[in-house]
Amino acid sequence: MRTALAVAGCVALALLALWGMRSGWRARRRRTEEVVPSLPTEPADLGETRFGPVEALYVSSTRAGDWLDRVVAHDLGVRSPAVVAVHDAGVRITRTGAADVFVPAGTLRAAGTAPGIAGKVVGGDGLVVLTWQPDPDDPRGLDTGLRPRHAADRPALVDAVAALIDHTPGAPAGQEETP
Repeated sequence: MRTALAVAGCVALALLALWGMRSGWRARRRRTEEVVPSLPTEPADLGETRFGPVEALYVSSTRAGDWLDRVVAHDLGVRSPAVVAVHDAGVRITRTGAADVFVPAGTLRAAGTAPGIAGKVVGGDGLVVLTWQPDPDDPRGLDTGLRPRHAADRPALVDAVAALIDHTPGAPAGQEETP
């Protein structure tokens, strides 16, 4: 009898923990939908391919400047395998198991490297971080973390995105190292 009660108590505790995690994820999604009400749509003509496609791991997107404030609206918080390509029109992130992400050139603000972002910490300059502003009314914007499969692709991806930013009217120039 005691064993059955102990098992029932453990099962109830596990179910309570799962319910709490699910409720927290839903609350975060509601909060972040206010920050990112919709994602930019991909244009029919992406223009010339400037870099890629390369295989990468899409780690997550966070509020710019806060590497732990994960944005989960529109599947932006879902870690997934991806293929990344830089085009004249912007950065295309084709993901497996989650919605694709298109970052228009006009919304890009910076490209750099970081040791981590919500969902993955690798140290050094292991992640490529794109800072962009999907909503013009939100001055803070987002940081999107990518881990290219091959280390040699990291600086090349950063350079390609930085060149795209430099050619975009109204965008601040350049690369930056993200903490």
